[in-house]
Amino acid sequence: VMELSRAIRGRRMIRRYDPDRPVPDEAVLACLGAAIRAPSAGFSQGWDFLVLRSPEERATFWSATTGDQPPDTWLAGMATAPALILCLSDPERYLERYAQPDKGWTDRDPARWPVPYWDVDTGMAAMLALLTAVDAGLGACFFGVPPTRHTEVRSALGIPDDRRFVGVISLGYAVPHPASPSLARGRRGLDEVAHWGRFGVHDPLP
Repeated sequence: VMELSRAIRGRRMIRRYDPDRPVPDEAVLACLGAAIRAPSAGFSQGWDFLVLRSPEERATFWSATTGDQPPDTWLAGMATAPALILCLSDPERYLERYAQPDKGWTDRDPARWPVPYWDVDTGMAAMLALLTAVDAGLGACFFGVPPTRHTEVRSALGIPDDRRFVGVISLGYAVPHPASPSLARGRRGLDEVAHWGRFGVHDPLP
């Protein structure tokens, strides 16, 4: 088992996979098992994970999510992933949970929420799945479903209308591919993003 710090440092967004090496079922289950250990507001656990493994299942997803878009380099690479996990959030579970007596928000008003925690929590679950993939020696990438294609994807895969698309995790064994040009931006350091005591104070020492 890999140390957590190594998994964090080793995590990359992988955009091309060996299509001839299927992801073992136990690795998929490990990723899902880690995902459901994520924190959730009120222990609502408002997430669902739709796993696509067969060529037919994956082809259905890619057809629904891309439509008539001609394949580009990104799509050609991502379509080689032998497994996909759609990460879906369920706002209703949160609204129902917080209408219960120990919470008492009986109006079920989503405006009470400072941010949509159903999406936040599902995103945290996805991160645990990504780190577990690294631990299993797999490559993975987290990407979104274009809003204009949500209806098509729902219809193609039987996803209920009350579920929200938070993202998709591709899984597989990485093969060499060019690094994302976005990496040239560099990683923002703590001296820029960490603030101590008051916004704009970047030095933790007095």
